[in-house]
Order: sequence, then C-alpha cells, then structure tokens
Amino acid sequence: MDLLPAEPSQIAKKHGFRSLKLVSVDMDEPLAEKPVGVDYGRLDNGLCYYVRSNSKPKMRAALALAVKAGSVLEEEEERGVAHIVEHLAFSATKRYTNHDIVKFLESIGAEFGACQNAVTSADETVYELFVPVDKPELLPQAISVLAEFSSEIRIAADDLEKERGAVMEEFRGNRNANGRMQDAHWVLMMEGSKYADRLPIGLEKVIRTVSSETVKQFYRTWYHLQNMAVIAVGDFSDTQSVVELIKTHFGDKVSAPDPPVMPDFQVPSHEEPHFSCLLESEAAGSAVMISCKMPVNELRTVKDYRDMLAESMFLHAINQRFFKLSRKRDPPYFSCSAAADVLVRPVKTYIMSSSCREKGTIEALESMLTEVAKVRLHGFSEREISVVRALLMSDIESTYLERDQMQSTSLRDEYLQHFLRNEPVIGIEYEAQLQKSILPLISAAEVSKVSENFRTSRSCVIKTIEPRATATLDDLKAVVLKINSLEQERSISPWDDEHIPEEIVIEKPNPGNVVQQFEYTNIGATELLLSNGMRVCYKCTDFFDDQVLFTGFSYGGLSELPESEYFSCSMGSTIAGEIGVYGYKPYLLMDMLAGKRAEVGTKLGAYMRTFSGDCSPSDLETALQLVYKLFTTDVQPGEEDVKIVMQMAEEAVRAQERDPFTAFANRVRALNYGNSYFFRPIGISDLGKVDPFKACEYFNSCFKDPSTFTVVIVGNIDPAVASPLILQYLGGIPRCTEPVLHFSRDDLKGLPFTFPSTVIREVVCSPMVEAQCSVQLCFPVVLKNENMMEDIQFVGFLSKLLEARIMQVLRFKHGQIYSAGVSVFLGGNKPSRVDDIRGDITVNFSCDPDISSTLVDLALDEILRLQEEGPSDSDISTILEIEQRAHENGQQENYYLLDRILRSYQSRIYSGDVGTSFESQDEGRSKVRNMLTPSTAQLALKRILPFPCKKQYTVVILMPQTSRFKLFRSIIRSRPFQYGRDAKVHHILF
Repeated sequence: MDLLPAEPSQIAKKHGFRSLKLVSVDMDEPLAEKPVGVDYGRLDNGLCYYVRSNSKPKMRAALALAVKAGSVLEEEEERGVAHIVEHLAFSATKRYTNHDIVKFLESIGAEFGACQNAVTSADETVYELFVPVDKPELLPQAISVLAEFSSEIRIAADDLEKERGAVMEEFRGNRNANGRMQDAHWVLMMEGSKYADRLPIGLEKVIRTVSSETVKQFYRTWYHLQNMAVIAVGDFSDTQSVVELIKTHFGDKVSAPDPPVMPDFQVPSHEEPHFSCLLESEAAGSAVMISCKMPVNELRTVKDYRDMLAESMFLHAINQRFFKLSRKRDPPYFSCSAAADVLVRPVKTYIMSSSCREKGTIEALESMLTEVAKVRLHGFSEREISVVRALLMSDIESTYLERDQMQSTSLRDEYLQHFLRNEPVIGIEYEAQLQKSILPLISAAEVSKVSENFRTSRSCVIKTIEPRATATLDDLKAVVLKINSLEQERSISPWDDEHIPEEIVIEKPNPGNVVQQFEYTNIGATELLLSNGMRVCYKCTDFFDDQVLFTGFSYGGLSELPESEYFSCSMGSTIAGEIGVYGYKPYLLMDMLAGKRAEVGTKLGAYMRTFSGDCSPSDLETALQLVYKLFTTDVQPGEEDVKIVMQMAEEAVRAQERDPFTAFANRVRALNYGNSYFFRPIGISDLGKVDPFKACEYFNSCFKDPSTFTVVIVGNIDPAVASPLILQYLGGIPRCTEPVLHFSRDDLKGLPFTFPSTVIREVVCSPMVEAQCSVQLCFPVVLKNENMMEDIQFVGFLSKLLEARIMQVLRFKHGQIYSAGVSVFLGGNKPSRVDDIRGDITVNFSCDPDISSTLVDLALDEILRLQEEGPSDSDISTILEIEQRAHENGQQENYYLLDRILRSYQSRIYSGDVGTSFESQDEGRSKVRNMLTPSTAQLALKRILPFPCKKQYTVVILMPQTSRFKLFRSIIRSRPFQYGRDAKVHHILF
C-alpha cells in the first residue's frame, strides 16, 4: 500500500555519496588557501570579507564582524577592557545611541540576549547578527551596524557608567563553582605566559574603576581594519550586491595609518608534568583532568588532513573504551572522555576528563593513564578501528547528503575559523571525497600512534577537583611514576575485546496491517490505525535530506502512582537505561549501531510516557527495530547494574546538596507547588527506599501495550520504504491480551499543587564561596476553559512582552543586571479537555545582593504599569515581529513541525481529527496576532495575571549566608518593601 505519493527513493540519494569518486591521494598536495564557495577578498583599507549565498533558512542572513583583538592584548590596568568594549558596542555608536541597536534588532525579530550577539576571548572578539532579509532595507542596516562596531563605538563616560553594572553582574555570575574551576584550570594551563593573567572577564577593580579614556585607547589601538573580517552568509539573490553593500558601509572607514604589530604570545612547554589538587566545596562532584599542550599545527596539506582524521578516529576509539569501562563491575569513574581543541591561538590541547565517586580521584587517574598506555603498547584492534571508521564515514555521508541544506550560521562559523585560525575551507564535495578516499587507508597502528600526544612528558597538566580534599600532589606524582614504570616494563595487559552481536532483531516479527487510513490534506499528513491498535501519523518533508524524527506518546504517567512507589518508579528510565532497554547493554549497542545514524530515547513524565527517535532515512529500519525491542524487551535488574546506577544517583544528590542554588530552587518549588512528594527533590534517604525490581517492572509496563500509543513521524520519508517498515516493526509489536496502563486523558490524577493566596517574599541564605544572588518572582496563572485557545496564545506573547520590558528597565535603564528571563509553567496540569489550566509565570534574574529587593520592586512597578497603562505600540510590534520570525524559522525545521502535530493530538479540542486540531492552533495564533494591540495586551495582563500584580505573588531571593546581625542591617538599608496587608516575609538560613 502506498502511504504517500511516490517520491525519488532515498536509497538513490544515498547512492549519490556511495558513487562519489575517490581521489588520488598525494600526501604533499596543498589544501586550497582560498576558501571554496565564497566571494572572498580585501578592501583597500585592509578589511577582509566573505560573502556566500545560502538559502537555509529562507530569507535570513548570518552576519559577523571578527576582530583579532582579545584580552591577551590588555595591559595590567586594562584587564577586562576588551570585554567592556564589546558591551559598549551595543550601547552607543556614532549613529546609534541609548541601546538603539538592541531596539533595532528586536524590532526586526532578531532577539538580543546574553552571549547571543557577541563573544570576547583571549585572542579575538566576534560580533554576530542573525537577521531577516525579506525587506530590502534590513540587510543594509544590519551591515551598517557591523560597520559602526568596527570604528565608531562611542566610549563616553556616561555610556561606561551605565554599562558597568551589567558587566559586573556577568563577572559575578562567572564566579560560581564552574567558573572558579574553569578559571583555575586556565591559569594552570597557561602558566608562564601572559595568557594566564588575561581571562576575558577581567578584574573586578578594573570593571568598577577603569576610565573611559583607557577603554577608548584600547579600542583605537587594536580595532584596526587590517585585523578584521566581515562575513555574510544568507539567502541573497546575488552575492555581488552584498559585496557592494560591504564596500559602501566599510569602504570609507579609516584606521590609524600603520596597523599595530600583533604580539606573539607563547605558552612555555615543560617536560615534567605539573600537578594541582583543587578543593572546591561547591563542586558538582569529584573529577580528574589530564591536559597535554603542544604548538598548533596548521592544516596545510592532504597529509595534515589525514593526521586530523587519524586523531579523530583515536578520540572515538578511546572514548568507546572509556564508556565500556564506566559500565563494568566496580568502575573507576562514572564517565570519561577525551578531546582535542585549540585553547589559544598558539596552543592545542589534548584533554582527558572524568567524573568519579568521592575519594575516587586517584583510582580514576590511574585508570585513565593505564588505558592510554595500553594503546601505546598494544594498539587498537582492527574491529575497533572498523567501528570508528564506519562512524566517521556515516558522519561525512550525512553532511554530504545535506550539503545544500547547511545552516547559514554553520557556514559563517567555517569562515570565521578561516580568518581567525587559518583553517582551510575546501568545500564539502572535495572533503567528502577526501574522507572517503583516506579513511580506508588509515590503519590501526596509525590511529594508535596518536596516543603519543597524551604522554605525561608532553607539557602535561594533571588536576583533581574534589569537594573535600583526599588526594595530594604526592599521590598524583606516585600514580604517574607507577604507570610510566609499568609501561616501560610492558606489564600492562591488552584490551579485552568482546564479541558484538550483528543483528538488533534476530527474528523479524510478523507485520501488522492497516485497519484504517486517513489523509489530512491541510497538513499533508497520513494517519494509520494499525492492527495492534497503535496510531501512526507521518508527514514527508524536504527540510533535510538526511533526517527523520519521531515521537510516540501514551497517556498515564507518574501521577498515577502512590507515594510508596513513586521514588522507585521515577527512576525506572535511569535504571532500565543502564541495563539496556533494547535488549543489549548500552556499550554493546553502541558498537552495533556503528555506521548507522539511529537513536531512540524514553521519558516517563507526570501524565505521559514517551519515546523519541532521530535517524537517517536509510537507517529508519534500525530506528524502528529499536522501538520494537523497547516494547518487547523485559528489563531485569542485575546487581552490578543497580550498584552503578545508585552510586551515580547518590553522587548526584550529594552534589546538589553542596550547590548553594539547590536550597534556593527547592524553596521556590516548595513555596509555589507545595510540599508534595512529586515536587520534592530526591534525598539520600529516598534513594535507600528505591526498589530496582519495582522500577524495572514499572518501566516494562510503560512500554508494553502498543494500543495506547500515538506515533508521529516527520522527515524525508520515502513511502515505498517506510510503509513495510512501519507495518513490520510498529505493527508487529504484539498486542497485549489485557490492557496495560490504559488511561483516559480526562480521568488522570492531577498533581497536588496550590499557589499561595497571599504575597510571600523570602530570602534564602546559603553558604557560598563567593557572593551570588538570584531572584525568582512568580505569579499564579489560571486559564479558563472557555477562553483556553486564545489565552494559551496570549500567554506566549505576554511572556515575551514582560521579558523585553524588564530588560529595558533593569538592564538598559538602570544597568544593574546582565540578563532576565520570563518562563511559563503550565505542565502541572493533567491533559483534561474540560478543566481550567493552572500554572505560573516566573521572572528570574541575578544581581548584586545589596540591591536585589530594590530590583524586585522595580520589576513589580513595571508589570503594574503595563497592567494599568498598557504597553506601547512599539512594544507590541516588537513582540509580534519576534514571534513571527521564530515561527518562520520553525516552519523550516522538522522538530518544529513534529511538535506542532504532537500538540494537535494532545490539544483539548482533539476528538479524532488531527487536521482540524492543527488548523485550530493556526487559527488561534492568527486570531491573537490580529487582535493584539496595546489595549488587548493590557486586558490580557489583567485577566491572566493577578490584578493588581502586587496583590498575589511570591519572591524568593538567594543571598550569601552572613551573620544574622549583618543580614538584619542589610535588610534595613534596602528599599522598603511594598507589602500588601496579608504579605508574609521570611528569612531562611541554610
């Protein structure tokens, strides 16, 4: 039966790669210096440009201005200035003032946010814009913004003062446990070089006191057009007109007569390893890092490219060994991986990192060093190399198939690396030919030689991270000496390579058949009701040639469980996942899937159980086989499997207890949702109650009865291939003799949560290494059934409005935060078709602890102003534009379409016709867009939020723990709270 109109077979497309001609491999042949597929050149003033036409996504352009100037160029009194310049660029330039650039970006639907538009590193600063180009004036204006950044940033004293608070908040946010650990590692790796003292975020003293003249001097000195490139990749009708735009906006820019001599900052090498034992009381767990430094070797010849492939094969092979070790009896670590990266312009690092149990760092270090030594002594097996060769061949095959569908942002990043790192851009067609030609030639011995880069004599830095000190420097040195000695004596045994099954499904099931078939022409989808009761809906798209996505869901989840079973069953996915839900241990399945692009995952939620997959069209059979095995495998817990999972869970819980944000998050949850066991975090005592047999039994029942599941498939589907596979592997799932977990969506048990009826403001004081402050301001939301379809759309628009306005007030007007977020939670409601929906809207930001209460009141004042006066016309046009642009981008993505069809099935108006439900979503969105004005938004804010907003809300502020006297004094000094009559204020010390 043809399920869709006939299309060219995907197998034929696959042959496009498999018939790709091999190239003669001359190792000395140079790779092209000039980037392929792009208009590339220099203006008379020295500016480099890259322009390429690319239609993915349609009517969008990815732009960038790259500047070879970063924090390493700063003098001592300038530490942090390169980053300050980046901030000031969006504040004011010659043509734009008062954050007009941000307003312009938002007005055209290009959102502005933390780390979305610019980044400063040690060696460079990059400004990025992603803008629509469906109107003729947008691209010229966007390019003019980049031109302003190149030479016209206004660095006045007032601009600097307004931006200090935002920069300072970014600095403060970086001083959490992860930030401190990263900074310490950076200093250790860069020891002996200027890089060690030039972290991009800078020094607090400089951020607070540096003069505008000092900032201006850095900008004038190092922002020279000779050291810049502008990159434009997008849906252009022709590239020459874009080149002309660049010449128009950049051509008359003039830098200082002579470009500055770019200093060459070297990082010293060392034969003896350097050691560090870092004590971090807030660390998420114990960890080990082994890093080996070496000079960067530029990719210039085919031989260099072959070496790069061998290195990639090594990393894949060693990581597979690490994963298998982490799942064996009494593993030395929970996870371990190896990688290679350019850390700074002159230095490349080879890194191994592991996370392990507390007091386990020495054992983990010994195992990591042993495994690399094992490769040096015995090498990889031919089977291991064939597995990683298949993985890399599969990756390049997928990239080749989608070469005409690459995202403009990805291509932009390639050209950035060409300019900043001299990485060649040789074109995907030639690169695919190279890989296809070279990969079969690379031997196991050649791959194994890469292990030499991980020798402890190669400028090696070994570091442990522990929340409580157990390892010493002498311990680390002793391990290195021990493994080196064993390697010299050849006393390390080879890797034990085990047998890998060849077939996922050994005995293929009997195919089911189609009982009913429906065509939904309005969405171009076909729905099948299979003989085992499973409902399958699929839609063929041409967004990506090498992508098929699917999700299956069934009503009935964890909310149905009694408290006595909840903790055990909630860990069902975790425990079963470690054992193997597809009939094989995860590390065996990893090798079985080598060369195939197919993955399936599961989730147990409050009201639904789901499985989701992502695969290549040619590997759809493999992906559906995994689903079949999911439903037919009876997972049984083994003692060792459970032991590993529970060790990992216990370490995770202990890590949360060390994190100062945990007490904050737990208090927010308890305050807004009550102390129900469902919302309460799992503690160590709860882990002791977990029954692994009950967990696996529940998991098995969750994916047992196919008649309760609806499956949606979206992607490049060939019906001639997909039809028999769906019938065999989905239709072939045995139907249960008795219903298993069969629930009506209207009869599910709702989660017990009730938002407080009064105003509650709490300060959670938690011990911290360095002061951090986070704020969560929450409002209850009740959406009435009669206005449901409209109000759900309104909530999305209003959350964007609130986020934009709070950013305007707290960031751009008062300069006291780095970023703010507004989120909507409606997930606590059962999917009933008749009940009202309850939830909350949450505003969150971080700030200086001393002004947190003042900023909360400013946010409340702004929300109340919007309720009483309404937003402006420009506010409404901005959020409409942002939503429209996001919608347009989404319409070109399989993920977006999959989600929309799923929501159509799960909509409260769905009654068997998914096409009607889909149309209703579109109609609801269009209706709200058409009716959204300042007055209707104002009315919606009054209807959906409490009005006035100050009558019912909760605020929880995370503060560093201090003495009770200091805490009391700081409260008295802060701005008085505007409490309602029933307001409750608490201060909680942890």
